[in-house]
Amino acid sequence: MDALSLFGLFAVTAMLVAYALEDRSHWFIFVFAAACALGSIYGFLQGAWPFGLVEAI
Repeated sequence: MDALSLFGLFAVTAMLVAYALEDRSHWFIFVFAAACALGSIYGFLQGAWPFGLVEAI
């Protein structure tokens, strides 16, 4: 597994965990937004620009 795949795995896992915990604190909503930004960056770096664009929105 290369560094880009690990970055994508981290971004998606962070989104999942933050989404699951967002009822506990408003900070998890912020973490979810940051993880979505990371997911968008991953999409653009991977070359899947539609994914990166949707995640950015």
